[in-house]
Amino acid sequence: MKRKWIFTGLAVSIAAAGLIFAYLAASRERASEAERDKPVVAESQVKRGANGEATIHLGLEAQKLLALKIATVAPSQWNSETKGYGRVLDPTPLAALTAELASDRAAAEASRLEFERLKTLSVENNASAHALQAAQATALRDRLQTDNAYQRLLATWGKSIAERKDLVDFVQSLVVQESALVRVDLPAGEILKTPPASARLFTVMDENRPMAAQFISSAPAIDPQSQGQGWFFLALTNQSRFLPGASVTAYLPDANEAMAGLEIPREAVVRFNGQAWIYRQSGEETFTRHEVRLDHPTANGWFLPEAVKSDARIVAGGAQMLLSEEQKSQIPTGN
Repeated sequence: MKRKWIFTGLAVSIAAAGLIFAYLAASRERASEAERDKPVVAESQVKRGANGEATIHLGLEAQKLLALKIATVAPSQWNSETKGYGRVLDPTPLAALTAELASDRAAAEASRLEFERLKTLSVENNASAHALQAAQATALRDRLQTDNAYQRLLATWGKSIAERKDLVDFVQSLVVQESALVRVDLPAGEILKTPPASARLFTVMDENRPMAAQFISSAPAIDPQSQGQGWFFLALTNQSRFLPGASVTAYLPDANEAMAGLEIPREAVVRFNGQAWIYRQSGEETFTRHEVRLDHPTANGWFLPEAVKSDARIVAGGAQMLLSEEQKSQIPTGN
């Protein structure tokens, strides 16, 4: 019996020791989580200006933890552009009309040759007058059908497309989506004196990557909705997969003078409260958030006609992390 009580006491002691160990381990884990949740930026390290700009203090070690990349902004120039809107055109109607025109031309050529053959035979009295008249009527009908198909092609797609020597290959490229045909219209009242030689196109699905397009021709008719100038552009390498019906925003170069400003990388921009911002390094350990307007997209970022000085140092990498730290520092902490 005495031995039984000894074993029982030993088991209780072991269980109690296990509970104590588990409690201590849980306490250490909670302390570790609390330490990890602490913001990199200490409390009260953010000062705010009257226009919503914020200045955040961040030590050198904290900057390394956030992997901030600082870059000096160089001056740049921007050729003035006009903004237009449009859509990727469905090539199916163009393909159908092209096929119809090719078929009509083949029929017209065959009936013309038949008429010429019978006309030669009639001179030798080897063809009746009735057969010659029928062949002449068929040749005339086929030629008129060909002219009608061409006129419809001309009215719908314009002379530059209708008279392309590589029209069949051109249409095939559009159908298999190796290239894309885009119509761009300016808002009513805006006019470009000379047709733009090129355009930079953006889709709603990919607003950060422009697609270069070359000018083909003016649109042969006014769009009933925009009521503005319209043009056709061709995106030769359809890498962004501009699908028929997709809406596009176009930037068209015009003849105005170039604007002076600076270009910033895309990674430097953060979104907050529905606005776009960048961080400027205002001191070795301080960063000020400035609002910017993103009206001029470039291949690698944005052109700013006026925002910060051209020799300013901005956060070109890790800006989103800096914004997160700024917001974390404003969260009240309980005791």
